[in-house]
Amino acid sequence: MKLHELHDNEGANRKKKRIGRGPGSGKGKTGGRGIKGQKSRSGVAINGYEGGQMPLYQRLPKRGFNKPNRKSYAVVNLGLIEKFIAAKKLDAKAEINEDTLVASGLVRRKLDGVRILAKGELKSKVNLAVTGASKAAVEAVTKAGGTLTTAASSE
Repeated sequence: MKLHELHDNEGANRKKKRIGRGPGSGKGKTGGRGIKGQKSRSGVAINGYEGGQMPLYQRLPKRGFNKPNRKSYAVVNLGLIEKFIAAKKLDAKAEINEDTLVASGLVRRKLDGVRILAKGELKSKVNLAVTGASKAAVEAVTKAGGTLTTAASSE
């Protein structure tokens, strides 16, 4: 096979339909938009509009409550901490706090604090100081021989 013999499979490539390019094109004059009216004109966005009837999104009951001042935590799994220790990006001997996690690149930004979750396996003995942690994460760290202090437990 030579370069000039290469081609697409039959039917794999279709020519683009050129709209509004004369009667011979099959989509001339009105360009498939019908005659007159709002939808035939340009610059029209009528999403969710139901012709004066109350729109569906307004007819449905509203439920729930979004807390305006809720806290948002940066989440870190134990498996990732272990991976960063193995890659020498974190020092297991020194205390690992939120600032060291950000400096290592494990957490992009602290938000309202860092929360440790128990996904993954922790083999290293680490000393963690963070805002929060799940019970399973605290157990996993103590089982590995380390300590995990949270902001709630230190107050």
